[in-house]
Amino acid sequence: MTAKGALKKRSMRIAGHRTSLALEPEFWAGLERIARARTQTLPVLIASIDETRGRDTPEASLASAVRVFVLEHRI
Repeated sequence: MTAKGALKKRSMRIAGHRTSLALEPEFWAGLERIARARTQTLPVLIASIDETRGRDTPEASLASAVRVFVLEHRI
C-alpha cells in the first residue's frame, strides 16, 4: 500500500520518447478517470498535456502541468 501523498512513478512512451512521471496516487486516479471519460489512453492524454505545456508554460515541469490539468478537469 502506498502512503497518502507518496509519489508513484510510471514509465511510458509519449511523443515518441520514453519518459517517467512521478505523481501522487490521487493524481494518477484523476488522470485515469479523465482518460476514460475521453476514451483516451494515459500516454495520449499526457502527450496532449505535454504539448500544451510546451506551448503555454515551457518552464513548468510535466508533473506540475499534469497536476494542474487534473485539478482543472476534475470529474
